[in-house]
Amino acid sequence: MMDIRTYRRGEVIFRQGDVGNCMYDIQEGKVGIFHDYKGPDEKQLAELFPNKIFGEMGLLDSAPRSATAVALEDSTVLHVIPEDDFYSYFEENPTMVLLLMQQMCSRLRRTSKDYLEACRAMYETVEAEKSGSEKSKTLKDKILKFCRRYKDFNYQAHT
Repeated sequence: MMDIRTYRRGEVIFRQGDVGNCMYDIQEGKVGIFHDYKGPDEKQLAELFPNKIFGEMGLLDSAPRSATAVALEDSTVLHVIPEDDFYSYFEENPTMVLLLMQQMCSRLRRTSKDYLEACRAMYETVEAEKSGSEKSKTLKDKILKFCRRYKDFNYQAHT
């Protein structure tokens, strides 16, 4: 039996830190993924459209939700896939396995790119300190970006 839920614009689907006991397949509408939703450091991490899956990480690694999911449009329709139906969902929808793998690869590439940029920025910082030159604003922005990402990761790893 399919569990289909409809959300209004602005309605929270799940919150950062919640237990991840299901994933979602977007049928209609849009979903925003936020870090520190409605907090002082709120940041929209992604905007997802129909035929995208989200919330799968909580099922795969049994860790708390790393972000908050919010409906961005009225009548956002989601197919809710509980933990018990996780494997059967992919057996019935084998193309969704490929979609999920593509999404995860994209996230990993983005994280790897950010990590390499942070390493480059740290190297440039060390070199600037050795030569006594002042750090550029761009360099400072890169370091801050990395520090924020690390803070987010550190939060996820310790909750």
